[in-house]
Amino acid sequence: MKKRVLGNSGLEVSALGFGCMGLSFGFGPATGKQEAIKVIRAAYDGGVTFFDTAEAYGPFVNEEVVGEALQPFRDKVVIATKFGFLNGVPTQGLDSRPERIRQVAEESLKRLRSEAIDLFYQHRVDPNIPIEDVAGTVKDLIAEGKVKHFGMSEAGASSIRKAHDVQPVTALQSEYSLWWREPEKEILPTLEELGIGFVPFSPLGKGFLTGAISDKTEFDKSDFRNIVPRFSAEARRANQALVDELGRIAEQKKATKAQIALAWLLAQKPWIVPIPGTTKLHRLGENLGGADVELTTDDLKHIHDAISAIDVQGDRYPPSFQKLVNR
Repeated sequence: MKKRVLGNSGLEVSALGFGCMGLSFGFGPATGKQEAIKVIRAAYDGGVTFFDTAEAYGPFVNEEVVGEALQPFRDKVVIATKFGFLNGVPTQGLDSRPERIRQVAEESLKRLRSEAIDLFYQHRVDPNIPIEDVAGTVKDLIAEGKVKHFGMSEAGASSIRKAHDVQPVTALQSEYSLWWREPEKEILPTLEELGIGFVPFSPLGKGFLTGAISDKTEFDKSDFRNIVPRFSAEARRANQALVDELGRIAEQKKATKAQIALAWLLAQKPWIVPIPGTTKLHRLGENLGGADVELTTDDLKHIHDAISAIDVQGDRYPPSFQKLVNR
């Protein structure tokens, strides 16, 4: 697989990373440990060198699985993890106090079986803690050799700038896909100006852009999508037009919908590295194939024109989550 560099940081990773969250959090029952390890190692065998986890996924379980799975080739991969939630539990609220950041770093290092965290994201901006203090704490951890790079997640342009002035931000991780293009307005120009890489999560619209989800799909009761307005049956019916259009484009390119969605993201900027996740080996193989799909200028114009004509229905987060993003 081709490699990419995240902004001006010099941090080189595979063009597609692997989002590990869904193996143990968010989308229904956790995948069995051995099966999860098998999927992660298959991603590595497929050329992936960039793996994304967080203490909040589980909580804690995901980091442990990632640490065990990648231990045999730890020096050949980049592992990103995150801090920022009280006790590592998103429903308990935010906590980016400097002492908590340090605690998370120490505990994550043990779970990841690592001497240093390659990329340490603030999971969400904490309005109670000055972003300069957060960036300063990570700067100290970098000086101590416990962290290599600083990242932010779902942060607004102002917070990114303030943090970047204290400690250069290597990457921003936020949602970006063919059905959520909000970052194009302010975030992407800010990242380009500052030389910061972009790591889109949910590049396949939490599975919707693959075409595997319809208005009849029933999610497990523990699946986060049950409370997402964009995944109401009514919204899914309305948004099917987007998937149908994606299908027509995929057919022309002799690719799958998922591969076109990923290829489109890769074509936006050379410093964008999507992190699709899956629990299924066949889906993993399909996703990795997206890195080999070449979209021409005409292809991209056709996709832009077709998708822009579709009004995607439903918010991407329930109201209680909206206040956590773009601070």
